[in-house]
Amino acid sequence: MATRIVIFEDNDRVRNSLVTLLGNNKENTVCGSYPDVMNVSQVIRDEKPQVVILDIDMPQKDGISVIPVIKEIDPEISIVMYTQFEDDEKLFKSLCAGADGYVLKKTTPVKLQDAIEEVRKGGAPLSPAVARKVLFSFRDQSTAARDKYDLTEREIEVLELLTKGYSVKLIASELNIAYDTCRSHLRNIYRKLHVNCGKEAIAKVLAEKIVF
Repeated sequence: MATRIVIFEDNDRVRNSLVTLLGNNKENTVCGSYPDVMNVSQVIRDEKPQVVILDIDMPQKDGISVIPVIKEIDPEISIVMYTQFEDDEKLFKSLCAGADGYVLKKTTPVKLQDAIEEVRKGGAPLSPAVARKVLFSFRDQSTAARDKYDLTEREIEVLELLTKGYSVKLIASELNIAYDTCRSHLRNIYRKLHVNCGKEAIAKVLAEKIVF
């Protein structure tokens, strides 16, 4: 069954090009294209799209502001931001609001079709430049968290495997260290993170992005 797509883009030329590009693919059905998001709730309810292509800079109301509106109507709708903006603020506001992908207009149009296919499979497509920004941001947060708790490189390695579900025995085997040495690392980790067990450690690691 073809993927139902709705497009919100204020530039007539770009919007019409997207309708043609995406509509020519038998895997898609473009069920609506609009120059603004003023009637987004009604459009989503009427058209019942599976994917929404959403520009950010539009008249009267920007695209980011309606992401929660769309998700509230149907959380299963995949939202792909299609924009010229690659600054950190708009990128992270979009992702935090619930966008499933972020594709820059300067990339080839084929990338947008690839992004649609990826979100339909549960992925989170990002243009290469955007992906680098996200990665660097996580690295910065991770580095700050590691410094905060004074974790050693070996302790980070142990934590990474712990969050993947490895047992103490498997962690020791993977890192080629003695079982008792691994237990000692874990005790130090729990002390530094101020937790009492592995589950609490994993929860804190994920919440504070200590590893990524």
